[in-house]
Amino acid sequence: MNQKTLCGALLLSMGFFSTAQAAAGLQQGTSASIADHYAETQYPIVFVHGMFGFNRLGSAAFGLDYWYQVLPDLARHKATVFASQISPLESIEVRGEQLLDQVETVAAITGKPKVNLIGHSHGGPTARYIAGVRPDLVASVSSVAGTNGGSPVADLVQNTPVLSGVLATVMDAVMTPVINFTQQSSLPSDFKASIYSMAKQGVSEFNAKFPLGMPASACADGPKQAQGISFYSWTGIANTTNLLDPDTIFTAMGPIAFSGQPNDGLVSKCSSRLGQTIRDDYQWNHFDEVNQVLGLKGFLAPDPVAVFRQHANRLKLQGL
Repeated sequence: MNQKTLCGALLLSMGFFSTAQAAAGLQQGTSASIADHYAETQYPIVFVHGMFGFNRLGSAAFGLDYWYQVLPDLARHKATVFASQISPLESIEVRGEQLLDQVETVAAITGKPKVNLIGHSHGGPTARYIAGVRPDLVASVSSVAGTNGGSPVADLVQNTPVLSGVLATVMDAVMTPVINFTQQSSLPSDFKASIYSMAKQGVSEFNAKFPLGMPASACADGPKQAQGISFYSWTGIANTTNLLDPDTIFTAMGPIAFSGQPNDGLVSKCSSRLGQTIRDDYQWNHFDEVNQVLGLKGFLAPDPVAVFRQHANRLKLQGL
């Protein structure tokens, strides 16, 4: 694919919010008084979704963004932000190569030599893959409830052949095609490879190849910088946060699956660690961390959109 075609495909497949589009958002009812340079980082920010993730399901008017309300908010504060579109079900390496193509194109589009990567869940290790193979393209990696130390949920699925077999058939034959259809994409799907890369053995193999930012001991902070790349992480530790929120069905069993370890329903606090820990006790479950579903969360929990905005400002102040 030539550069022109790739750029065109990328702009169709990625959510790109520029200053001009931020202005369009203001015309749709956002108060102009909050438009400022608070989140204007030196390098563009590329968001990396997790397992079962997507850029947007449906249209801008009648659709659901994975990073619900996050990118438009950052754009209103003058950030240049992209939401990547990679396979919802694949190995870290396959997803990483897909992401690398998009990061290279973001650099070409913006004229910036590097990007700030923010990954959620399986998107955390996927962002780390780019830091490992092309550190020259990465200013920072921020991991939100990243599966950096794996997930016992993945081990449970992998070690139950009947369950993994049924889920693999359903997810590869139904889930990914549905996401591909709604996004007008044709991304490959491999449920078993996805699960393996989050299970204990797969995580150990990946971390041995790509150790940048990882803690030297369990549940500790990792290095804040490595090879010129800054590393950050944060996570939630709640399970049932809002009974009206449909994602609670996937996270309510966290106390059982994690044997008492603090967790967000799918990833433990310790497993999420990467670089400097910003905070590891938000009262969010695994989906609240990206403001899903439709912003439903615990009534007293912090606003995830504001947390992303504050982190963009953190990157800005660090010259990133």
